Amino acid sequence: MKGKFITLEGGEGSGKSTAIACLEQWMKAQGIPYLLTREPGGTPLAEEIRQVVLSKRDETVNSITELLLVFAARAQHVAQKIAPALESGVWVISDRFIDSSYVYQGVARGLDIEDIDSLVRLAVGASLPDKTILLDVPVSVGMARVSARTGNDRLDGESTQFHEMVRAGFLDLAKRDSHRISIVDASVPQENVFEQIVTILEQVKQAK
Repeated sequence: MKGKFITLEGGEGSGKSTAIACLEQWMKAQGIPYLLTREPGGTPLAEEIRQVVLSKRDETVNSITELLLVFAARAQHVAQKIAPALESGVWVISDRFIDSSYVYQGVARGLDIEDIDSLVRLAVGASLPDKTILLDVPVSVGMARVSARTGNDRLDGESTQFHEMVRAGFLDLAKRDSHRISIVDASVPQENVFEQIVTILEQVKQAK
């Protein structure tokens, strides 16, 4: 039996790292074999591309360049890590996946959604998420969390308008694909966030 593919999405400061800890705790308690990974990244080559994508730099990064770099990393990630794990029956948990491209490069950067569709078909194929957990917080809350942490990257420094577009883009995706994408209110206390996530995971486990 194939493994389940679960992705976590959300704007900057939405609490994905904390949510991943909850997912790992649940997976271990259930005795489910799982692989934890992230995007951009997940393999040595893809991690090198991640550094190129997220590093702060003086020159303006062309939006198409950013998109192609992300998908170059994704193609390697899917072929080398995600697809083999799923085929072997291992559940895969990925911190970000294709929805981030549709939102960050498509909605916020204004690139053609059909071009992103084509890249998804080319780089991802049938390795699509079974469930996406969208961690939603107001931009003001997310950015306050970002400002309190160290090691911020290039995307953290985008304008408030950019981050508002990202949030709106994710919520629109969730509205249009409500079967796959479940929204979690990540602005509430951590234990309440965990309760929401566990409810979703139980539903995924029961689904055929």
